[in-house]
Amino acid sequence: MRDPFNSHKRRRRGPRLIEVDAWIDTSVYRVGRGIANVFESVSIFMRRFRVTGFKRSLVELAGDGLTLGCGGMVVMLALALPAFDVTRTDWRKQGDYSVTILDRYGTEIGKRGIRQSDAVPLEEYPDYLIKAVLATEDRRFFQHFGIDALGTFRALVENLRANSVVQGGSSLSQQLAKNLFLSNERTLERKVKEAFLTLWLESNRSKREILKLYLDRAYMGGGNFGVEAASEFYFAKSAKNLNLPEAALLAGLFKAPARFAPHINLPAARARANEVLTNMVQAGFLTEGQVIGARRRPADVVEQVSDSGSPDYFLDWVFEEVKRLAPDADRVLTVRSTVDPAIQKSAEAATEKTLLESGAAYRVKQAAAVVLENDGAVRAMVGGRDYGDSQFNRAVSALRQPGSSFKPYVYATAMKNGFTPETIVVDRAICIGNWCPRNYSGGYSGAITLTTAIVKSINTIPVQLAQKIGRDKIVETAHEMGITTELRITRSLPLGASEVTVIDQAAGYAVFASGGFKTPPYGFTQIITSQGDVIYDQKRDAPPRVQVLSEQVVKDMNTMLSQVPEWGTGKRAKLEGIKTAGKTGTASAYRDAWFVGYTGNFTGAVWMGNDDFSSTRRLTGGVLPAGIWHEFMTVAHQGIELKPIPYIDNGPADGDVVAGAEAAATSEPVVTERPDRLSEETATRLRGIEKLMREAPSLRPVAALWPPSPAGLSAAPPPPTPAAAPPSLTIPPAAPPALFPIVQ
Repeated sequence: MRDPFNSHKRRRRGPRLIEVDAWIDTSVYRVGRGIANVFESVSIFMRRFRVTGFKRSLVELAGDGLTLGCGGMVVMLALALPAFDVTRTDWRKQGDYSVTILDRYGTEIGKRGIRQSDAVPLEEYPDYLIKAVLATEDRRFFQHFGIDALGTFRALVENLRANSVVQGGSSLSQQLAKNLFLSNERTLERKVKEAFLTLWLESNRSKREILKLYLDRAYMGGGNFGVEAASEFYFAKSAKNLNLPEAALLAGLFKAPARFAPHINLPAARARANEVLTNMVQAGFLTEGQVIGARRRPADVVEQVSDSGSPDYFLDWVFEEVKRLAPDADRVLTVRSTVDPAIQKSAEAATEKTLLESGAAYRVKQAAAVVLENDGAVRAMVGGRDYGDSQFNRAVSALRQPGSSFKPYVYATAMKNGFTPETIVVDRAICIGNWCPRNYSGGYSGAITLTTAIVKSINTIPVQLAQKIGRDKIVETAHEMGITTELRITRSLPLGASEVTVIDQAAGYAVFASGGFKTPPYGFTQIITSQGDVIYDQKRDAPPRVQVLSEQVVKDMNTMLSQVPEWGTGKRAKLEGIKTAGKTGTASAYRDAWFVGYTGNFTGAVWMGNDDFSSTRRLTGGVLPAGIWHEFMTVAHQGIELKPIPYIDNGPADGDVVAGAEAAATSEPVVTERPDRLSEETATRLRGIEKLMREAPSLRPVAALWPPSPAGLSAAPPPPTPAAAPPSLTIPPAAPPALFPIVQ
């Protein structure tokens, strides 16, 4: 029996479970109390900063502003990340080429590349040249971190006070970032990228390197980049030997090189140089006494320097193409280009004249044009109104809606799938879901031929054709013909809702002009090294052209498009005595206006619109773009052998009469001489007849007595004799013209 008074027990090894539980509970309690005490202490401390009333509202606003600012910075960083991709490449080599470009006849028209701009170290530039640039462009360059907040605020105040842009807010580093990596488009995305790339430059390059790059890469007018090239061009000497008046004149070119270029407007250049001298005095770099001599004896340019009329947009495009085709070649190259000086000048003159005379009335500020010979050689390129104001090439890089000028791709696809120019279709209301396209006139014409539909630019017909043949086939045809941009397959695709470039439109229409062959644009025929070796020859190295449209399709399309300038929307483009074909185009809300046309010799595309995508004042492609096209195409066809548009029987021109008896007796036909143009009396009578015919009431088609067929593409009455429909169509054939007149 166990002794109840014996207290001796066997000891257990390790802690008991109740002890572990107690330790956990105690620890948790102590940690919780510690956190509570800390939180209470923080709360007591923060009560000292509690504000009420009006001050509380300010604090709340500041907090919300900080939150929104952080969110905005995240969004800006997301927008800027793609811009940093260019910094991962060897961006310094972008200007390492030195390319001399000749026109098609072998005359030098410009240079691109470094052009000795790296030959002069920063230390060898005159001191007053550096001071003139800094005083005018960025006085706080060595104080700020890339973005001059104080200077930007001061410029904003001055611009608001003057109610116009009188001062720029961009620092020198920002301008360099734009010149190196970005375009001149005035968009929020570009400004965000510019800001981040500026900070990247400031972090990776010293101030002296940034200043040297700016002096070497800035555009200085006359096709020159960098102060060294500009000094050689304007003063025929190195920038190392510039005097104060000449340095002030060059420093004044950074703001607007086209407007202040001394070889174009010497008085304006001198006035601008005088402002630079004033800036140097205000910045404390020089005294008024030191600049008075420069004011009295302003700089002059060398007499032999004149306006070369360099096609700068074309030169930029050729330069990029040369670098693409010859990436590992000798960096000193000579390029024989395809540009024709006469056609180039006429295209530039027609564009500028039209914008000056009618730009304000139609609220349009920009235009672009491309002229191709029908083998693809670029004879002229206008990338914008003023290269000095904006180097962005709208002929090559701008994506704009083509409007009705896209319809030929739809009709060409239809021709490939069994339709013909004489196919009868019904212009009627059509809706696809909640989208109901309407015609420009607001009404409908009923039963018409496809020729009438494209000539009158009817909108409902290409939409119906797209439903019939498939939008994917239209996109395939457009890409085969030369459209390089991605085309979105949407309901409005047949009406030109997807964006294209001007040069692609010219290439696409050139397929019709060349007999169905794809016609890639090219800007040069040879690339020659400094040793005289031909490293690229267009005839030798270019891939063979591919036929993308059959002879019958080209014949049908040329037959229809040649009627547009005759009695359709493109009358203003019609060339006197020369067979002309083409199509107008107007985008939604009148943002873009186009005319793309061709002859047997050339194809040309003209676009007009605004960089900010704002609407014009009801500008259509058949007005100003067709007029510009007519002007430069008239010059392009002077003094050359006229070629017919493929597969169209032009026949002898009116007035050409072969003397039958004499021709039969000789080996060569005798042709009577015809006048250059119609007499004024004859032209007046013809215009009167045309007016009477246009104003005559439309005849009611017999087809109006019959309801539309279920297919919706035909409303013709039953034919007098049974006939089988074409295999690709589900519509009955058209009746004879005498029984079924076309409604116009």
